[in-house]
Amino acid sequence: MLVDVQTQIEIDRPRDELAAYAADPDNATTWYVNIKAVEWKSPRPLTVGSRITFRAQFLGRSLAYTYEVTEFVPGVRLVMRTAEGPFPMETSYAWEDSAAGTRMTLRNRGEPSGFSRLAAPLIAVAMRRATRKDLRRLKATLEAAPGS
Repeated sequence: MLVDVQTQIEIDRPRDELAAYAADPDNATTWYVNIKAVEWKSPRPLTVGSRITFRAQFLGRSLAYTYEVTEFVPGVRLVMRTAEGPFPMETSYAWEDSAAGTRMTLRNRGEPSGFSRLAAPLIAVAMRRATRKDLRRLKATLEAAPGS
């Protein structure tokens, strides 16, 4: 069963500023509720081929997964994939100008295996709730920043 969760939010910040902040893995712990630590496995800055390990808590479990950046167009789109663990995942960010500033779309999709396959509907609901919360946290963080 494929899990495909997409959420959007409008943030009152210029697209390039929002995208630069959201695409920087070093900022992930400030706006992703479940991400507890980030470790670069390749040299900075972020580019296609970069590898970053994220340590997270999700559904009561500690997880560590390494994403590889497969597409990166600054200010437009970022796609990362991991093939690790019971839930290989692709995460993508897209940014576009909007009347409110910038519309950000966050999409997570993957095909769970093993026990995770049985829990896919629950995982999708929890993922949707978490990503909505993450985007609201990103919005609050950036709109409260000086110059907003």
